[in-house]
Amino acid sequence: MEKWWQNAVIYQVYPASFQDSNNDGIGDLKGITQRLDYIKKLGADVLWLSPIYQSPQVDNGYDISDYRAINPDFGNMNDFDALLAKAHKLGLKIMMDLVVNHTSNEHKWFQESRKGKDNPYRDYYIWRDGKNGGAPNNWGSFFTGPAWQYDSETDQYYLHLFAPEQPDLNWENPNVRHSVYDMMNWWADKGVDGFRMDVINYISKPENLPDAKKDPNEMYANPEPLVANGHRVHEFLREMNQAVLSKRQLISVGETPSVTTEEAKKYANLDNSELNMVFQFEHMGLDGNSDPALGRWADRKASLKDLRANLTKWQKALAGKAWNSLYWNNHDQPRVVSRFGDDKSEKNRVLSAKMLATMLHMQQGTPYIYEGEEIGMTNAYFPNLNDYVDIDSINSYHQIVDQQHLVDDKTMMKYIEMHSRDNARTPMQWDSTQNAGFSKHQPWEKMNPNFEKINVQQALDDPNSIFYYYQKLIEFRHTLPVITNGTYELVPGNEDDEQIYAFTRTNSDTTLLIILNYTDNTLSRDYDLPSDAKILISNYPDDQGNTIRPYEAKVYQY
Repeated sequence: MEKWWQNAVIYQVYPASFQDSNNDGIGDLKGITQRLDYIKKLGADVLWLSPIYQSPQVDNGYDISDYRAINPDFGNMNDFDALLAKAHKLGLKIMMDLVVNHTSNEHKWFQESRKGKDNPYRDYYIWRDGKNGGAPNNWGSFFTGPAWQYDSETDQYYLHLFAPEQPDLNWENPNVRHSVYDMMNWWADKGVDGFRMDVINYISKPENLPDAKKDPNEMYANPEPLVANGHRVHEFLREMNQAVLSKRQLISVGETPSVTTEEAKKYANLDNSELNMVFQFEHMGLDGNSDPALGRWADRKASLKDLRANLTKWQKALAGKAWNSLYWNNHDQPRVVSRFGDDKSEKNRVLSAKMLATMLHMQQGTPYIYEGEEIGMTNAYFPNLNDYVDIDSINSYHQIVDQQHLVDDKTMMKYIEMHSRDNARTPMQWDSTQNAGFSKHQPWEKMNPNFEKINVQQALDDPNSIFYYYQKLIEFRHTLPVITNGTYELVPGNEDDEQIYAFTRTNSDTTLLIILNYTDNTLSRDYDLPSDAKILISNYPDDQGNTIRPYEAKVYQY
């Protein structure tokens, strides 16, 4: 039986960068409310809000100091209630970002926890004695540096997988878990429709917190193999499901780095005992650096062979057993058209953005659209380090260039231009006026300088724009069951094609053949189409049969 979220489309808003209603340079809830009609026009069903809670903003709101209060930069609870009411009136659901692997160090739980070893909140976090005059183990933080912070007050260290200001919660403590479930129920009682859960598969840490394997070039060990998909994570999520999710048919998606297809089948099992779906990151790692010490910092394009193999793996493995999240972009990833497409010319930007949209939206799963993706917003390519705000980009530069001397300044800046999270966080480009219509005040993050040419107003005025192409793809998802329930198969012989990705979606009465040119070359292929095949959607105005033009995408229906 299909669930409503299986043919829904989700639109992600990064509140600080979407729309500023009071001209202080920071996007806010009233600004989002003003733009709900635009999201409805696109055709999306669910609005996912990146964190809007009270936060010192060390990590752009992923460091929460009060789960039941709104960040004053974004407004107040009345503004949230108005947003929720208008969204529901328009038929849009609201999905909150849930960050419960860690809190801010300014959260009252942590403020109490650090007061003393006998404090009732001490065990809400992960405190340990040092070892051999140093940290309890060799783990590094995902934001560079050690994963442990020494606290002289009690002569112990606390664990922080991210910034030192983001101490990890101790999910082994049932009081932590039930405090989280109570908070989730509080939001659900307010009327929110679901949760996207930040790094939720990190919540179960290994017993005794052993050292991790360390690469000789690395200063600290990567803890991910030990903390991802821990031994109690499924138990915790089943408990959460019973305490919160199953009570109200809430939509739920887990962000799960390092998840395998086998683990994903447990998290996103179709029996709905844990979550509805998960975000996996394998396709996001295909353009990483060949040197593991540099991780994602690189400037190469993923090969079609690798991309197709990965997408196919997830399509086949989860079919009939679990549910995929389909995404190219989010607040942590560079812009898809700059990364997997071609933003060097206007023509290729539009063609490749539509081609990539077709690739994603014709697969089985729930598609996510990140603000600006639907108009083909590009990477900002800021040339100087002081143009960047993202803590991860800045810290990585200093570690890789200044401390480890792995690459020079010029190379690293090239990598940051390609992969910095700031690429996703430049303000939404509404029109060609001052600051792209985002704000009359200098925005908190620099504008992408190309906003005068690439903006919503321009897209809405052009019937052949990327926006209307996305609108059409969404409409097909809502009206063509084969996109939700059809089986996925690669066209025989397509497995090794370095240029064309061709696959089918088939149910009892319809077949779709999807043909995608990943290159800027004109190619020739014969797919032996039946005589009754008709073009459902294409990014060119005509069909030249076996001739497949640069970045061409076409979907045949028969």
